[in-house]
Amino acid sequence: MSDPAPNFKHQDTQPWYKNYMVVIFVIGMPAVVVIACIWFVYYSYQIRDSVVRDDWYMDGKTLYQDVSRDKLTYDLDLHGQMQLADNGDIVFYLNYPEQSLQSDELLNGTPLVYPETLELSISHATDIKKDRDVVLQHQEANKYSAQVDLDPLKAKYYLQVSNDGQNDWRMQDVAILPRAEVSFEPLSVFSES
Repeated sequence: MSDPAPNFKHQDTQPWYKNYMVVIFVIGMPAVVVIACIWFVYYSYQIRDSVVRDDWYMDGKTLYQDVSRDKLTYDLDLHGQMQLADNGDIVFYLNYPEQSLQSDELLNGTPLVYPETLELSISHATDIKKDRDVVLQHQEANKYSAQVDLDPLKAKYYLQVSNDGQNDWRMQDVAILPRAEVSFEPLSVFSES
């Protein structure tokens, strides 16, 4: 007598939707992934990077036109010293070369005068909300001052002091702010030519 063939069909006593594996792997994990994706899209929208300069293409096109302002700073041998106080007071000293002070003429032959105002641009390296533009008012001799509210966290800033008068020059520097003092020197790249 032969044994009957074994029955390999497993008979579940409960329906498929009551099995915990279905709840975990078929419903639970995809639901967690969808919720996580929605949260990451919302979070990335909330912390999106700001556009540092929205006219960067035009800035790139005019790069070589702007070099003339830096070259004039070098030709006039202009230097600057800026002091930054914790309360936001800024004092800037515009230093003409000794030869210009003695002759009362700049090195290009124009009369030596201290402009009534200078423009100061403080640009954060990555966050446009921390950029500041202020006008430095002439106080006496070579001294200019202004008030500005800077972020107290140390960060890299691009500094530019410029004159938009007859002699259209600018001084630039890169500094980690806040700090007590920043020196502006003519760009040394012009001395190599």
